Parts: sequence; structure tokens; C-alpha cells
Amino acid sequence: MIKKSIIALIAVGGLIVTSCSDNDGNGSSPDPSDVTMPEDYYTGGELGTTSNTTASAYEQFTAAIENQGLVASFKRGERIFESPFDISSDETTPMRGLGPLWIRESCIACHPGYGHGARQNSYNSNTIGNGYLLVLTDENDTYLSSLTGMPQTQAAPPFKAPLDEKKIQINWLSYTDEWNNRFDDGETYSLIYPEVTIPLDAFYVPLQVGGKDMDYSRLRVRLENTIGLYGTGLLDAIDDADIRAQYMAEEKAGVSLNPAIWNNGDFSSYYTNTLQGDGTKYVRRFTYALSRGSIQDGPGANAIWNITNVTRGDRRYHYMTAAYASVASKDPDVQALFYKYYPQWNKTGNVEVDIYNYLMSNELPAEMTDDEYIDLMAWHRGLAVPAARDVNSADFQRGKTIFTELGCAYCHRPSWTTGKDEIRDPNNFFVGNRSKLLPRYPNQKIWPYTDMIQHRLFMKNDIRTGWCRTTPLWGRGLSAKCTGASERLHDCRARTVIEAIMWHGSTNSDARKSVENFRKLNKSDRDAVVKFIESI
Repeated sequence: MIKKSIIALIAVGGLIVTSCSDNDGNGSSPDPSDVTMPEDYYTGGELGTTSNTTASAYEQFTAAIENQGLVASFKRGERIFESPFDISSDETTPMRGLGPLWIRESCIACHPGYGHGARQNSYNSNTIGNGYLLVLTDENDTYLSSLTGMPQTQAAPPFKAPLDEKKIQINWLSYTDEWNNRFDDGETYSLIYPEVTIPLDAFYVPLQVGGKDMDYSRLRVRLENTIGLYGTGLLDAIDDADIRAQYMAEEKAGVSLNPAIWNNGDFSSYYTNTLQGDGTKYVRRFTYALSRGSIQDGPGANAIWNITNVTRGDRRYHYMTAAYASVASKDPDVQALFYKYYPQWNKTGNVEVDIYNYLMSNELPAEMTDDEYIDLMAWHRGLAVPAARDVNSADFQRGKTIFTELGCAYCHRPSWTTGKDEIRDPNNFFVGNRSKLLPRYPNQKIWPYTDMIQHRLFMKNDIRTGWCRTTPLWGRGLSAKCTGASERLHDCRARTVIEAIMWHGSTNSDARKSVENFRKLNKSDRDAVVKFIESI
């Protein structure tokens, strides 16, 4: 997966073109040097678009990476993303430091082909392409405090996993909507949704919320899947002021907004980091839950630590709960073998105390070097967006017009223009000269098809809280080619674009009117909308 096409900026109408085309002749985009392309062909703008539409389309570096001399760093970061970590603590061992608990051994396990995870029928963290993360809460959507926010299901000896994944069951159930899964012209579709069950005996730790024991009957289990990584650097380059303006416009238009994020003309919540950073406020923009405010302290920067539990210089502690540390420290099986695996932690002679202190220590050795982390983030911020396909075709143009007329473009806002893109890091790692080691995307018109705001669809077994950030649509039509799977929505319940659209149609859904309008279309027009969505 480390093959790259050469990207270069050529002054042709001020637009980016590639020096060679990797098109495979199967509906991919023409060479833009031969045809005048509309601006929405360049989904990532001049600095962030690749014309590669083959199976490696999601893996290409941007022109900014090449312009800033960061290709070598990008490739090193890519190797970190693709390689599995090892439980070894030997500093001479590559990709060391996995554990003692973890969710996945590598980043690519969750992001096959650098894209969206695939729908699964069983929960097996060793299955490549399983991008599912468990969401365990009480009936009020409050996370279990005895488990990490993203529950771990793997452990290195002598420890035991907080949750036995072999006992997790995923069942896909059929759903019939109010239209009986049928359009007026007779075309049918099917809808499915996941129901996840975990028996009480699968838990190694007690069920607790806020540190207090919780009855098993209050447990709620949901699934969330990963999204594509490409283009996240471009989304990071959008000015906070422009996102604020989008909120203000939607509030003025009477759109229902999450009061936990925005209320009465202003943000009610910002992302801050007071542990590694200085508490500076950042507009929330990443993850379904809008839990992150900058890619430099965003899902990827966080995941390389908490998914694998690999410590680094600014996070010399485990992704761990005190509840787990307490249980493990008292476990006779763990006690019997602890000093065999961790002789250096025989500090008090009291094995229970030593186990607890190790698991909760804030002064562990850094297993990932600063240089490795810099390379990983140069790669993460440097992934290009595949150009739109078939943009000059009649079906694309027709679908684009209908997409807008239906109202879909309101939440799936087509384009943004990035700002100065001054590197901002809530973690205070990429400051000073380090900020120059990341690619930048100033003043780019990009086409992600998202308003960067949360909305509600009121689906059966919905996402936690019901609020979900509008997922960018760019590049998703290449998912089957790049990842081997093409499911959509937060838990991969939608197997087709039609299914994804129809899951937007619940009575109280923010997209209800658009779905009603979509249902009035004839099949030809519905197909044109699908063609457009698959092509952007």
C-alpha cells in the first residue's frame, strides 16, 4: 500500500493536475489536462486533490506534502499506520509497546484501505476491516466509568481483557419503514439495523457509572464504525469563524441544533486540553460526537495512543480506568505472574500495590518517539481526496441539481474555503518549528459535502445521544474499490446509497422533508441522485 502516484502542481487555469493518470478505465475521471473540468472536480482544492481513482485512491499524498518536502516523512508515517504493534518493551524492537490492554494492534485494522470500516456479523478485533468500536452506556447515554470510553477487548499477559469479545453478539434485524420499504413506482429496498448483546459474565470489571455500581438492566450497547481518513487535514484548515457562521445561519433558519454544542447564538461547549495543553478553546469539528477540535489532538492523534495503548512523550500513561486497575491488582492469576513480566515494577514487595501503581502510573517510558509521532501526523494530515468522477456527464449534472433541490445540500453543504491554516494543537506538541513539519492548506476551495454540524435522524437503535455530525460524502463512492466494502452510516447499517437515504426518513428526522421529496422522484431521477453521490 505504499505505492504513490507523483503529484505536481501545473499552472493550467490555476488548477491542480497530476503528472500521470492512474485511471483504470472503469468510470474514473479523465485526465484534466485533456478536458476542461469544473471546480467541483477538485474536491480537495489545488493542494489536496489526487486524480487517482484506483484501489489506492485513499492512500495518495497531497501536493502540499510534496511542495513542503514532506514525502519521506509521509511514507514513514504510513508505515506506522500500516504496521501492527508488538507487546515488546525493548527499545530496539520496531512498533513496540502494545498494551497492556488494547482495542486493535494496528491503525489499518480499523481503516482498511485508509477508508471506512466494513459491516461485521461478529465482533472480532483481529479481523482486518472491523472498524467497530463499542459504545457502552447507561439508559441516559452516560459512558460506563469502569470501562474506557472505547472498551478494550485484548490484553497482554498476565492481564485479562476488561471485556470478553467472544461473548459479544451482533444480530442484524430487519426494519420496515412507514412506506413498507417501497417507492410508489413499485421499486423496493430493505433496511437492517444492528442489535448488540453482551452478557454480564463477559465483563471482567464491575458495571459502574460515575464510580457507582450500575444494574445490568440499565446497560445500553451500540456500535460506531470508523470513517475515512483522507482529507481530514483539509477539514482542519477550515476557520473556526466560518464554522461559527454556519451555526448562526442554521440557527437563524430554525434548524434544531444540539444545545450541548450551540445554544442561543453561541457555542455552549468547546474542545479544550488542560492536561497536555493550556486550555485554549477550539471549535468542535471531528468525530460523530464532535468530541475533538483539531486534527493535531483529534481522532488520529488520540487513537495512536488509546487504541493501542502505546505511550509517547506527551502521554506517558496508559488508557486505563482505576476500576480495572483495582480489579486486576487483586486478581490472584495476575499477581502470580506480574513480576515475571514486569520485574522492574517490584518496588514495594506488595504485588497488589505494584500492579496498581504500574497500571495507573503517569511516568511510564515513552514507547513512541517524538519523531515517529511527527511522521504519523504528517501522513495523517497529508492524505489527499480523490477527485470527483464523471463530473461532465449528464447524469452527474442532473443528480447534482436534484440533490440540491431536494434539500440534501443543506446539511451536506457542498463546499468550504479554508483559511490561513495556521497549525493549531490543543496538545501543544506541534508548536514553533514543529508546526512546520506538517502540510498546510491555506485558501483552498474544497468540496466535502458536510456542514460540520450535528443533526438527528431518529433511527432505530440510533447513535448515542441521537446527535451525529454530518459525515463528509467526498470519495465515498470509491469505498468498495479501495476497502472492499461500501456500507454507510455510523454503524454500517446502510448497504447502499438508497438505504442510507431512506434511513434519513423517520418522522422526526431533520432530513424528513428531503426524503419525502426524494420519494416523489421517478426511478430515473433517483438513480441520478445515487450516481451523483457515488461520484463526488
